Amino acid sequence: MRTIPIPGTDLNASALCLGTNRFGSELDARASAALLDAFVDHGGNFVDTAHIYADWIPTAPRSASEKTLGAWLKAGRRRDQIVLATKGGHPDLATMRQPRLSRHDLEQDVESSLACLGTDHIDLYWLHRDDPARPVGEIIESLTAIQRTGKIRYFGCSNWRTPRLRAAQDYATGHGLAGFVANQPQWSLAVPNPAALSDPQGLVVCDAETRAYHLATGLALMPWSAQGQGYFDKLERLGVVGLGEADRRKYDSPVNRGLHPIVRALAQRHDVSVGVIALSYLLSQPFATYPVIGPRTPEQLVAGLPAVALTLTAEELEALDRGRLAADREC
Repeated sequence: MRTIPIPGTDLNASALCLGTNRFGSELDARASAALLDAFVDHGGNFVDTAHIYADWIPTAPRSASEKTLGAWLKAGRRRDQIVLATKGGHPDLATMRQPRLSRHDLEQDVESSLACLGTDHIDLYWLHRDDPARPVGEIIESLTAIQRTGKIRYFGCSNWRTPRLRAAQDYATGHGLAGFVANQPQWSLAVPNPAALSDPQGLVVCDAETRAYHLATGLALMPWSAQGQGYFDKLERLGVVGLGEADRRKYDSPVNRGLHPIVRALAQRHDVSVGVIALSYLLSQPFATYPVIGPRTPEQLVAGLPAVALTLTAEELEALDRGRLAADREC
C-alpha cells in the first residue's frame, strides 16, 4: 500500500486508515489483532481509534478500542511503525448535549488515551465533536498548549461544520499557530440518509461546501464511514430486497440506487468490484484523502486494497458526482 505525507506534517500515512471502533467489543482481542496484522502486512500504518469507542456497549470495558489497540502495539513493539490517531472531547454519553471541549476536558482525555494506548504521544489527535458555543480561538489555544507538551504531535477536527473549521484555521493563521492539519467528516460515495444519523446535531456529513474548502486549502480529509457500510457491494450481491434493515434505513435511497448502474459500469471497465470503485472515488479526489475503513475480517480488508492502485479520471469522477448532485443540494 502506498503512503502519502499528510500536508503540513512529517507524518507519512498509508492511503487507507484502519478504523477500530469494533475493537475490544464486536471484535475480540484475537480478531482485532488479526486485522491489525493483516493491515500492516499489506503496507498499512495509519490507525484511527477514539477514547469513547465501545462505551455505548454496557458489557464492554471502557475505552475498549484504545485498550485493545494499545495491547497490540505493546505485544508487537510496533508503536514506532504506526501513525496513531485517536479522538477526545466527546460529550459523556449520558449527557450528550453537554459539550466537553474545555482545556481541562481535553487534558483529561489526552492523559486517559495515553494510558489506554500505552504510549507517551499521539501522532494525530482529533476533536470528536464541536462546541459551537465555545470560541474557536479558545479551542485552538487549548490544543496548542497540549501540543507543546509533546503529548500530541498534530491535531485535527471531526464532525465540525465548514464555517467553524474555516474560523478556527483563520484564527490559527492570524496568531502564528499551526491549527488543524486534517478534517474528519462522514463521507462516502453512498450518500447517507440524514434522518438516519444517530446524532444529527453532532455528526457532520461532507458536502459541496466542505469539498470546496479542502480543494482551496489543501487541508487533508480523512472521511469516516468511507465505505458506506458496503452499500454498493450489498446492493450488487443481494439486490434491494436483500438489504438489511440498517442498510435500507441508512443508505437506501433513489439517489444511491441511481448511482449503482454508474458504479457497476466503472467496476466492469476497470475489472474491479463496486466496492473498490466506491473507495477509489474518495482516493481519486484532487486533494489529499485518507479514507477510514472498517473491515470486520482480513478478507474484507484485502478486498478493498485494489482501490489504492486505481485512480479514476476526472470524467469518471464527474459522472459519479452528477449522480450525487441531488443529495448535495439537500445538505
